[in-house]
Amino acid sequence: MTYSVRDAVPADLPAICDIYNDAVRSTTAIWNEQPVDLANRQAWYSARQAQHYPTLVAVDGADQVLGYASFGDWRPFEGFRHTVEHSVYVRADQRGHGLGPLLMEALIERARACNKHVMVAAIESGNAASVRLHERLGFTINGQMPQVGTKFGRWLDLTFMQLILNPGAQPPAIPEE
Repeated sequence: MTYSVRDAVPADLPAICDIYNDAVRSTTAIWNEQPVDLANRQAWYSARQAQHYPTLVAVDGADQVLGYASFGDWRPFEGFRHTVEHSVYVRADQRGHGLGPLLMEALIERARACNKHVMVAAIESGNAASVRLHERLGFTINGQMPQVGTKFGRWLDLTFMQLILNPGAQPPAIPEE
């Protein structure tokens, strides 16, 4: 099967919503417990667009959305403006076909093109496949926080990973007043 990655368009949002809601209902990849409606995903997409941040989709030859990835600000303070946190989700019946790495590699390049310096991943610690994927892409584990979340009646641990997108880059100059 041939897959490609492209920018998401509004017509992709129902498929993105379905993938998101499946992850809500059946995984610990998202710590939300309630599915969202299409209006929620439209607002999320619009916010990404307003920030000039990408939302990418992996599609098959028939242009069916099989997964998506995006990033947003990591923290809402000026000093963190060069750091983003990403998310990547693949449709349940398409996992294990290489779509996660395909989406992530494209997303990393887009972050570099936006002059971001660090990409952060926040992963449920038991998600060994996601941790391995990120390690293969050069992310390193930088922190683990036990029992900071809950879902499906159990405590969840959080692993923070990061990728320095532009090693050796100098911080931006301080603006003059």
